[in-house]
Amino acid sequence: MAASRAAAPQPAYVLHQHDWSESSLILDLFTRGQGRVVAAAKGAKRPYSQLRAVLLPFQRLNVSLGRLPEGAEVQNLRHAEWAGGMALPQGAALFSGFYLNELLMRLLPRHDAHPVLFDAYAQTLPALAGDEPSVEAALRAFELVLLRETGSLPDLHLATLTQQPLRADRRYALRGEAGVIESADEVALEAAALVGLQAALEHGSLAALQQACTGTLPALKQQLRALLHYHLGSPALRTRQVMRDLQQLP
Repeated sequence: MAASRAAAPQPAYVLHQHDWSESSLILDLFTRGQGRVVAAAKGAKRPYSQLRAVLLPFQRLNVSLGRLPEGAEVQNLRHAEWAGGMALPQGAALFSGFYLNELLMRLLPRHDAHPVLFDAYAQTLPALAGDEPSVEAALRAFELVLLRETGSLPDLHLATLTQQPLRADRRYALRGEAGVIESADEVALEAAALVGLQAALEHGSLAALQQACTGTLPALKQQLRALLHYHLGSPALRTRQVMRDLQQLP
């Protein structure tokens, strides 16, 4: 297994960290070559550790990890260096970034590489600083890539139960247990919108997928939220709840 060998330096992002001891951290990393891994950053909290200024969320890193001992879950972080990135997001963009991180931690198993999803994450982060429509399109596009890469997204150009092409005069909904089904709900999606999303996914361009999302943002948000909740097995994410609580403050 790739996770059991000493890995060469590889691109990575810090999804989450917590204290391990007075001087060290446990990191949840999203790496391009190994997927999501847990690593111990020994001495990272010491005043003169060069890691203190490097192990930040939303910053692209190059990391080297030690071997994963048989039966263990935590690897040692041997080295990490900054590999470029944007300024730390602020305000709503910060919550959007943590929302992406929470989705990855909740939906990705460890040691399961997803280079396409890694690249989509890297391209999505800069878009979070844009205006509201572009941010919403970026979030929806990332959710679609995440669902597809984890095997949780049905083919959007077919009715799942019949495997027949969508009818242009019908509207459709996404259901975790049934896939793409006909629906009269007000947030159901036009067949053309779903076909366009599927075409953009197959094309592989995140920019094209974001553009395909733009024309149907409110309905698509509701459909993807329900699909994500189904696969998460819970109705709420912490980042969404915190954002709602802040919006209710006077």
